[in-house]
Amino acid sequence: MARRQFLRQSAAGAAVIASSELVSGSDSSPQPRAAGKGDGNISTDADVLVVGGGTAGTIAAIQSARAGAKTVLLERNGQLGGTTTVGGVAFPGLFHAWGKQIIAGIGWELVSESVAMDGGKLPDFTKPPGAHWRHQVQVNQFLYSILAEEKCLKAGVKIVYYEFPLSIAKATGGWLVESVGPGTRRKIACKQLVDCTGGADVVGMLDMPRLREKETQPGSMLFKCGGSYSPGREQLRAVYVHGADSSNSITRTQANLDGRKSLLARLRKKPARLIHMQSEAAFRESYRIVGETIITHKDYVSGRPFKDAVCYAFYPVDLHTRSGVRPKQLGKGVLPTIPLGALVPKNSRNIIVAGRCVSSDRLANSGLRVQAPCMAMGQAAGAAAALASQQKTTPLDVSLKDIRGLLRRNGAIVPGA
Repeated sequence: MARRQFLRQSAAGAAVIASSELVSGSDSSPQPRAAGKGDGNISTDADVLVVGGGTAGTIAAIQSARAGAKTVLLERNGQLGGTTTVGGVAFPGLFHAWGKQIIAGIGWELVSESVAMDGGKLPDFTKPPGAHWRHQVQVNQFLYSILAEEKCLKAGVKIVYYEFPLSIAKATGGWLVESVGPGTRRKIACKQLVDCTGGADVVGMLDMPRLREKETQPGSMLFKCGGSYSPGREQLRAVYVHGADSSNSITRTQANLDGRKSLLARLRKKPARLIHMQSEAAFRESYRIVGETIITHKDYVSGRPFKDAVCYAFYPVDLHTRSGVRPKQLGKGVLPTIPLGALVPKNSRNIIVAGRCVSSDRLANSGLRVQAPCMAMGQAAGAAAALASQQKTTPLDVSLKDIRGLLRRNGAIVPGA
């Protein structure tokens, strides 16, 4: 085609396109419209609604969907993984204790596949480590997030990004949740709620009791200076964000402002080329629920074998302060357990939590809040919620035998099973 002819045809085509855009956009409505009624209002039905797609929530949703429950996962960010991905703490643990694996299942499946696909290397878990962190697993945070997404979709999870609950009300047979996001207002009718927000946000919206300290542990803003960043092969550096609080948008904003300000001050004091910085601070502590059972420091360090235990945990008592952290290792052979009652808000029905908001005192929580036990809690919560929806009951009334059986069939290691 001659150049002049091509330009004439291109100009004509552009005019047609411009005309079409003027006509279709004349009502000033956003294009394209959201699926649903055409005005951004959407209705969604689910057996199980998981709020929060972080460390625990991703695993809870996968387990629920694999158990046959119609599952929706609501995540305020644009990717899954939480602390591991958005926070950048791509160093999950601990899955092993005293020479044997004590946490497996879906979380371990995701972690080990991430390492294998990235050509990484797992620690030698048969040798007692000189320090506990040597048995943590380095993962590529970017690969982890897309593998997590793939596993959710393959299981049948409906992922909803950029939305968060605006209101929650009891309804016949469950809950009616209204969520909002850019250009979207969604009504979700569900039978069971799984709160994996990290700070028990859903529990708080329902005016159920929660616990928190006057001053939270510092958060961390992770970064890297130098020539290159090799995810899955090295850990990022961090600046403490003192007073970091993930309770609401105002405190989250302040934590990120403070973290970036501290990092900039460090770079000015000791000039270096900044090549990587996480999009937001990683938080260690927020609200915890008041559950049917509260795991105490004594329970944790003694390895109390709860009768309704659904998973193990293993990590030092790891309380961070303004002066740093001095982990207190567990005694030889001690293996803490997490009971189903610590995942269920006291006197509640049709709701369960998982992750760092587990019912516990502060010192116990400092060991429970890390990624491997949060994944194990997520799988247990997903299993209990799915079974409760199918049996038309509440998680605490589901047979412990049924919950443990479902977990075992999905690769989990269950105390007393």
